[in-house]
Amino acid sequence: MKGFLIFIFYIGGLVFLVNCQGFQEPSTRLLKPAPLPIRLKMKKTSFWIDDAQQALRGKIERSLNEGKAKNVILFLGDGLSIETIAAGRILKGQLEDRLGERSKLTFENFPAVGLSKTYCVDKQVADSACTATAYLGGVKGNYRTIGVNGNVSLNDCGSAMNPVNQVESIASWAQKANKSTGLVTNTAVTHASPAGVYSHLANREFESDYKVKLEGYNPAKCVDAAMQLVHHDVGKKLNVVLGGGTKRFLPNGTLDFYGNAGERLDGRNLISEWRQSKTGLAKSIFNVQQLIATDYNNTDYLMGLFAPEAMNFKTEADVVKEPSLEQMTEAAIKILRKNQNGFFLFVEGGHIDTAHHENMAQKALIETLEFSKAIQKALDMTNSEETLIVVTADHSHTMTFSGYSSIGNNILGLNTEKSDVDNLPYTTLSYANGPSYYKHFNWTGERLDLKNVNVLDKEFQYVSTFPSKTETHGGEDVAVYANGPWSHLFTGSLEQNIIPHMMAYASCIGDGLTMCQNPKARSSAAVVQISVILIISSLILTLFKNQ
Repeated sequence: MKGFLIFIFYIGGLVFLVNCQGFQEPSTRLLKPAPLPIRLKMKKTSFWIDDAQQALRGKIERSLNEGKAKNVILFLGDGLSIETIAAGRILKGQLEDRLGERSKLTFENFPAVGLSKTYCVDKQVADSACTATAYLGGVKGNYRTIGVNGNVSLNDCGSAMNPVNQVESIASWAQKANKSTGLVTNTAVTHASPAGVYSHLANREFESDYKVKLEGYNPAKCVDAAMQLVHHDVGKKLNVVLGGGTKRFLPNGTLDFYGNAGERLDGRNLISEWRQSKTGLAKSIFNVQQLIATDYNNTDYLMGLFAPEAMNFKTEADVVKEPSLEQMTEAAIKILRKNQNGFFLFVEGGHIDTAHHENMAQKALIETLEFSKAIQKALDMTNSEETLIVVTADHSHTMTFSGYSSIGNNILGLNTEKSDVDNLPYTTLSYANGPSYYKHFNWTGERLDLKNVNVLDKEFQYVSTFPSKTETHGGEDVAVYANGPWSHLFTGSLEQNIIPHMMAYASCIGDGLTMCQNPKARSSAAVVQISVILIISSLILTLFKNQ
């Protein structure tokens, strides 16, 4: 019997590893051309009319959900530009051997779509810090600052630590409403976007006391993000913290689970301090197995740190060590949903941005597909009647999707047309700037001939039209998608800072509490008022007629 159990356990382990390692990036598989039947149907008028009528019926029959949102989940695709969404949906379809142009990412099925303007108080093109203050705190701030208003200039720690200048996040509003709260990211949990959930920083680089000193400032006056997460009001109340960043929490000389040294200079082990500070059942974990083995019914607080800094791209991730964004999202919801009052969860797909900065479009699109999977997992685990899910980006990127390539052409490959100037091939995807410039142009300005280059290699850097050490963000609007209670609010052209106010209104927390009091009753009251006015007007007209 014992031998049989060992055999079953061995087979189960093999199945688990096979499933984990089953991902194949596009560079390792042949993307087939668009299926012929659908391409033939697309030639017919009836195909497009039937398709439009079906979509129209769906919109007409959809009813508005004006119930209270017990739960709110904000999914943030860092750098998820509209071009990235378009290219990502095509890649998704092509990997599934379907016509990519008619494919959809999970969130593209959401009923409400709007556009968000992403500028900072002092910059036309934003970074992930000032935008985090906007979409989490409802106030716009200055470039590279987090959780503070426009009175705080970069590196002005005195002003940042002044409560008058600090901006409350929607996580704080949820905690005051006795909801559970959490954050998930595949970057470091102290990075700009997740730090917007809990911190107030005069510089996004202040992730640890070491980083504060590295920037030339005093950690006693500039409290770092890791310290704020563990000991400040909002951070210490978070029920779930999952991502990378062990270095920020461990002292220099102390090794993490995998032998990586910490960087803190104050000698404090903030992971131990986090665990010891909790009155409920708290657990800190460091790999996939520990995450899977977590007893969610007996865990009130979960901190999972799976890398010394940011976690790896999906294409490089060690599946034994690092969970996927989907797995972390699932774990977070399992803990947070135990609260009868509901929860707020922030989930960041951070490596869309990281890949774009390196002109690596393939990796950015693969990270977009991983982001979409995490959203689908959240949909599967929650009830859309009581859970508002909002999907958006902090800012855009300079990746363009251009040329006149044939339908069904590999979105990652060469365009089906050549340049009408130098007669050389070019990729459908390219960048306005970035580190790849010198790999594509020689000193005379002539372009590299790509016909003998493996552009499908995952490390291939797509062309950029002027050089920069890293590719920059873009300044155009980003999309906002919403599903669930009051999702219809998230339409039109929006200032980015209205997003948390609308989420608060939908869930009756924070500054949305007074406005949202029984919205249906408020609507009914308005109808009654109008009816009274009409009756009075009718009586007055009747009196005048009788005179």
